[in-house]
Amino acid sequence: MRILAVSDRRHKALYDYFDRGRWSDIDLIISCGDIDAKYLSFLVTMIPKPLLYVPGNHDEAYLKNPPEGCDPLDDRVIRIGEALIGGLGGSFWYNGKDLQYTERQMMHRGRKLIRKARKLGGLDILVTHAPPRGIHDQSDVCHQGFQTFREIMDTLQPRVLVHGHNHEIYGKKDRVSIVGNTRVINAFEYYQFEVNL
Repeated sequence: MRILAVSDRRHKALYDYFDRGRWSDIDLIISCGDIDAKYLSFLVTMIPKPLLYVPGNHDEAYLKNPPEGCDPLDDRVIRIGEALIGGLGGSFWYNGKDLQYTERQMMHRGRKLIRKARKLGGLDILVTHAPPRGIHDQSDVCHQGFQTFREIMDTLQPRVLVHGHNHEIYGKKDRVSIVGNTRVINAFEYYQFEVNL
């Protein structure tokens, strides 16, 4: 399965200079949040494949105007082909607005997601907005990762965890890290990857 992941900022190759042929082999689009709903609707129109999304910490507008033609993944586990894909949107709590969570709140959401995934047979891909604690995160409260995501990785061992949120780290850290059996990918702007099932 060939996947296009997007997050945080629109890229010219996927909008201003869109070339349909360049993206013809994509099987699934994933949004890790903080992306304009109209952009996601554009992508799912131009690349007629399923588009799953979780909200970022700046996506309150999704509540009234969700991306058209796209499927919400937040707090859900969905099967696409042979892949089981789960999602947890939002960031670490830093100023009390919507789509921000304490570690305790995310822990409750994570445990529910684990139960849902186990009922379906596991989890191949975990989609989040924030990164896992200690992987692609930063020390400030807004950009720190969730320990809950590390626990999900340990428990379910997804093949991939794809996230956004921390685009300020470029030049400081790699975009892809292997942690245990999980490939952790920062999808800032866009990133293509394959999952063999």
